[in-house]
Amino acid sequence: MYIVSWITLTIHSSLEATGLTAAFATALAKENISCNVVAAYYHDHIFVAKKDAERAMLALEKLSK
Repeated sequence: MYIVSWITLTIHSSLEATGLTAAFATALAKENISCNVVAAYYHDHIFVAKKDAERAMLALEKLSK
């Protein structure tokens, strides 16, 4: 069974904006963390393996600075 953690990006993102998904996917890839993404109207949602959730949050926090 594959158990995931659900991370919601709280930044308001437009469906017409470019580069946001690439930016966080690249940050996670550098940490060898795979993700599945659901782009929604106001926020994006990222699903990562539960074992990678803490490292994913650290990588995303670094990206936000």
